[in-house]
Amino acid sequence: MNANKAELQKEVAYKTSRSGGKGGQNVNKVSTKVELLFSVDDSSLFNEDEKQLIKGRLQSRFNKDGFVQVVCDEERSQYLNKEKALEKLIGLLTKAMQVDKPRKPTKVSRSVKAARAENKRQQSAKKESRKRNYDY
Repeated sequence: MNANKAELQKEVAYKTSRSGGKGGQNVNKVSTKVELLFSVDDSSLFNEDEKQLIKGRLQSRFNKDGFVQVVCDEERSQYLNKEKALEKLIGLLTKAMQVDKPRKPTKVSRSVKAARAENKRQQSAKKESRKRNYDY
């Protein structure tokens, strides 16, 4: 990804709200939960092909307004939650931009097939020797 943290932070919007969980009375008073919103369409960090790739891969992360949404309420401070949410977004964008290598189909080699057949033959012989011959 060609975007660094500072450039990405300029294009991100934050929403804060009160968070549940640990924190005691702090939870009831301070808005520590952070919701990060990022518009892929309005971003100047990516070209059109990259935007299409990101849209396809992060389709489940888009909200109804067309923003990529990342929520973080793990920490007790709003600042740390903003940092974590930004790191999550960077991870998502980086993963979405990776192009998978095409798989090269390969065949099972002759020696592996021979070894498998030999192993099966030995197993068969072992089981055959355990059988009892009943003469009625």
